[in-house]
Amino acid sequence: MTQNTNATAPIVRMEKVNKHFGSLHVLKEIDLAVTPGEVVVIIGASGSGKSTLIRCINGLEEFQSGHIEVDGNELLPDGKSGRALQRIRTEVGMVFQQFNLFPHISVLENVILAPMKVRGWSRADAVETAERLLERVGISDQARKYPSQLSGGQQQRVALARALAMEPRLMLFDEPTSALDPEMIGEVLDAMRELAREGMTMIIVTHEMGFAREVADRVIYIHKGEIAEQAPPEKIFDRPADERTRSFLARVLKH
Repeated sequence: MTQNTNATAPIVRMEKVNKHFGSLHVLKEIDLAVTPGEVVVIIGASGSGKSTLIRCINGLEEFQSGHIEVDGNELLPDGKSGRALQRIRTEVGMVFQQFNLFPHISVLENVILAPMKVRGWSRADAVETAERLLERVGISDQARKYPSQLSGGQQQRVALARALAMEPRLMLFDEPTSALDPEMIGEVLDAMRELAREGMTMIIVTHEMGFAREVADRVIYIHKGEIAEQAPPEKIFDRPADERTRSFLARVLKH
């Protein structure tokens, strides 16, 4: 696998990326570079293209033109990436709005499955890693339970541990707290804060503005498929340069 050997080289590079759903132009000339260890938070109104953008990074959505490179592997337009896509998915973890856990197997089995099947780890090594990760996200006592026996916040932390078990170089989060009850949001955000402190490269789509201000190195505001503004969080939230950003934040922060 070709990987970036220069720690300062971008782990994600998007150049002039366009994505269409039929006649709908969802992403418009997206340029984005993310360096190793950086935490990038993407904000914007529903339907602005936030989730589509990160789903293009690991090939869950095809794009029609432009260039995407992830950890030295090039994704080609219209789903023609071949083996590069499989390499990218091995190195990129993703946590979704829904937990997507296998309901018929235990929490522990959910976490060890991919390392054994994809990485070829022994069961003993996979279990050792899974137990460490479940401890890390605060649910080591739930390992033998089934997903249906867990709260939403606990299930999302299992999903996080499962993604981390593949030892990804990049983590993508697609509104990971949007399906949770308010009292469960904090426990998932706490686990993500810990990842940020440890230096994990992360691209996060979220509506949690306080969290974005706290953990992001850079905040990107997307408006109707375009990057309207990107800057450190203190600038985006306190001194936004673009009128579209100001209008959006005025709406979401008024409460």
